[in-house]
Amino acid sequence: MSIGNGILLFVMIWFLIFMLAMMIPTRSQAEQGEVVPGTPASAPSKVNLARRARFTTVLALVVFGLIWAVIRFDLIHAPTLNDLPMAPPAGAAGSGG
Repeated sequence: MSIGNGILLFVMIWFLIFMLAMMIPTRSQAEQGEVVPGTPASAPSKVNLARRARFTTVLALVVFGLIWAVIRFDLIHAPTLNDLPMAPPAGAAGSGG
């Protein structure tokens, strides 16, 4: 895997995990008892994006490391025609007519 592919893979994993981390529920302003005027009571009271970004980065590094190891050490390979149970012989491509 090249450096560019590795960076792209990490960024994709990071954003996927970040979007999932944003789904983690937070306490609403109504639950806290402090509704800011001009906002709905269901708005989150404190999102704490820095904490979610740190959590995302650590988890993304772990997931990236696992995926990198699978790719680097060829733990999973893509199927080929030779993996088929009834693979055609190598020279029998067809009559061409």
